[in-house]
Amino acid sequence: MNYILAIDQGTTSSRAILFDAALKVVATAQEEFPQIYPASGWVEHDPSDLWSSVAATARAAVERAEIDARDIAAIGITNQRETVVIWDRATGQPIHNAIVWQDRRTADLCHDLVAQGHEPMITARTGLLLDPYFSATKVKWLLDHVEGARAKARAGELLFGTVDSYLIWKLTGGRAHVTDATNAARTMLFDIGRGTWDEEICRLLDVPMAMLPEVKDCAAPFGMTRADLFGREIPILGVAGDQQAATCGQACFRPGMMKSTYGTGCFALLNTGTEQVASRNRLLTTIAYQLNGQRTYALEGSIFIAGAVVQWLRDGLKLIREAGETHGLARAADPAQDLVIVPAFTGLGAPWWKPESRGGIFGLTRNSGPQEFARAALESVGFQTRDLLEAMRADWTAGAEGVLRVDGGMTASDWTMQFLADIIGAPVDRPVVRETTALGAAWLAGMQAGICPGPEGFAASWALDRRFEPEMDEETRSLRYARWGRAVRAVMSV
Repeated sequence: MNYILAIDQGTTSSRAILFDAALKVVATAQEEFPQIYPASGWVEHDPSDLWSSVAATARAAVERAEIDARDIAAIGITNQRETVVIWDRATGQPIHNAIVWQDRRTADLCHDLVAQGHEPMITARTGLLLDPYFSATKVKWLLDHVEGARAKARAGELLFGTVDSYLIWKLTGGRAHVTDATNAARTMLFDIGRGTWDEEICRLLDVPMAMLPEVKDCAAPFGMTRADLFGREIPILGVAGDQQAATCGQACFRPGMMKSTYGTGCFALLNTGTEQVASRNRLLTTIAYQLNGQRTYALEGSIFIAGAVVQWLRDGLKLIREAGETHGLARAADPAQDLVIVPAFTGLGAPWWKPESRGGIFGLTRNSGPQEFARAALESVGFQTRDLLEAMRADWTAGAEGVLRVDGGMTASDWTMQFLADIIGAPVDRPVVRETTALGAAWLAGMQAGICPGPEGFAASWALDRRFEPEMDEETRSLRYARWGRAVRAVMSV
């Protein structure tokens, strides 16, 4: 039993990666699934798509590796966070589509709760801001809008879960209703200091606590899979939300270490150790990971649109056929043009938190074309990252290190990573293993299974692919960042 199966359920696709005991990739499988947009600012998934794509890719990865399921020691799961599924306890059937983390339908409810003065209490306990991004108001919306849902929830007939909980329920045949501390911390219903669900917040939002899953460490026994899925039962031994899994995969175990993941969105985490740092700059205080009952905290900055801006160029504007074309176009862009794209398609995340904002394009000329759009799209990710890092450094001056570790699909572009180093004015380290989200989930499961080392041993194996050093002069950096700031203020004022 020398293999670990990592399930990585993301916003636009599900992926399974089989690792060996040395955490080297043996086989992979990936499957995209549809995005559902019922109204402006609303985003949903069909839960059956989440489950079928996970089941299919998990089986495919095992088949491609040409191993027997008896060789798999454990399964690790990582997932898109904050996305909400509610299902019937008896039948396992979801009562509605999953409401995705990007969804903004509860913006008015959040505004009302802020106006009523509830945000300070919620932030003090959960580390989060009162925003539609998080799970809690999505749960309330479903209970309020799906016929009969609230009565069933009060009767104990419905279960709530983030995507990890739903997948574990399906994998175990309904035998386990569990989650881990990192996913619980993103619901806005969990007291991250006490490590328990918060009764007062649940009462405020009328969320029956009987709906909530049991919360475990990130490395723990979460249940056994149904025997019919893989031909034998396999233990699920590691779970973490995608950004926390990436933090583990990047071996950011030392306070002061920072990582930034570039997928659909961009998420930067700064390890603050056992200290809960209360942000003065509208960042989030969250759980980085929990091992052996010990919580490690982080400051997090969340950007809603990163890789999704490249998808917009491809699917919305039809300027490219493949995402990989963008860095070549960016390199060929006219240096005399200074196009700025603020991709606030579903509002602005940290440090602004303006759900009502929408995107804007500034500096258009008659000669602006695909090259300039591609460059501005990629640059928007660097500018937004600097916004997060500036806030982090202001919030926690005790020991933020100067190097940023990066991962995710966008890091394959040397052009994008060089611009990132240039605009933040600090080195950017890209690891050999760029898909660190799945790696983190595999390590958690493998450590619990006893075939992978602990944090120190795992950190020693982290390997650098390339370091990008800043090359832009300070005057240019300051001028370009100031222009970005004016563009952001413009979209906030509309």
